[in-house]
Amino acid sequence: MTRPHAAPLITAAQTPQQVVQAVRSQQKKIVVFMGYSGTGYQDEAGMRRYAEAVLERFDPDETTISIGATADGIGAVYELAKDRGFHTIGIVSSQAQDQQVPLATCVDQVFFVKDPQWGGYVEGTTTLSPTSQAIVSSGDEFIGIGGGIAARDEMLEARRLGKPVTFQPADMNHALMRQKAAAKGEPEPTDFRGAAHLALLPSE
Repeated sequence: MTRPHAAPLITAAQTPQQVVQAVRSQQKKIVVFMGYSGTGYQDEAGMRRYAEAVLERFDPDETTISIGATADGIGAVYELAKDRGFHTIGIVSSQAQDQQVPLATCVDQVFFVKDPQWGGYVEGTTTLSPTSQAIVSSGDEFIGIGGGIAARDEMLEARRLGKPVTFQPADMNHALMRQKAAAKGEPEPTDFRGAAHLALLPSE
C-alpha cells in the first residue's frame, strides 16, 4: 500500500532549458516512462506488471523516474515507483495546468512547461514542442508502453539522439476509444495500437 504522499513541488518553467538544468542538478539517471494518458489501457494490469519489471532494473538511490505528471494511464507508474523508493518527477505542458487536469498523487516534483500544445512535434515541422524538448533533453533512458502522437515523437527523437529507447506494445482502452469516437460522430475505431506502435514497430 502506498504511503500518504505530500503535495508535489510545482515549478513553472518558461523554457525547456530551465527544466533540464533543474533535473540534471539532481545528478541521477533519469528514466522516462511514456505511454497513454487520457485514452487509458486495455490491459492496465499488464501495463503495471511490465512497468514493475522495468523498475526492478534500476537502483532507487541512483535513479529518478520521470513521467508526464498527470494521473491517467501511464501515470499509474508513479505509485509503483514510489512504493520502491524512487524519487519521481513530472514534466507536462502548461495546458494541463490551464485545463486543471488532475495530477498523479505520487509525484514529488512537477514542471509545467510553457507550451501552446500538449507535446510532440510542432505542427508542420520536425521540431519538438517545448514540453517534449524538456522531456527528451532531460531523459537518459526511455520506456514506452504504448503511446500516442506525443509519445511517438519523443521516442523517435530520443532514438535519433542515440538515447536508449525500449518500446512495449499496448492497446488503448477499447471501450473508451469507442465512446470517444461516438461522441465526436466518428467511425468506430478498429486499430487500438496507438501512433507510437505504428512508428516504432511498423511491421507489426
